[in-house]
Amino acid sequence: MTIFTYTITDPLGIHARPAGLLVKAAGNFRSTITLAKEGKTGDAKKIFNVMGMGVKKDDTVTITIEGEDEAEAETALKAFFEANL
Repeated sequence: MTIFTYTITDPLGIHARPAGLLVKAAGNFRSTITLAKEGKTGDAKKIFNVMGMGVKKDDTVTITIEGEDEAEAETALKAFFEANL
């Protein structure tokens, strides 16, 4: 299991466009990927779960990755968050 946190810097938070891109990026991996914020958790591969979290600018999210390709997923998702959120 791999866990990392990221503080959102996008002025609009995780809105529709980056949420869709996140779901697409997470879908490239076989591992289970969850997004958590303030007690809420959701499957990062499902758009409604990601959008339903209501992540705003300056919120810190925790990403948990568990599975056979978790190292690759962690590297890719860290890069995704840095570039898009």
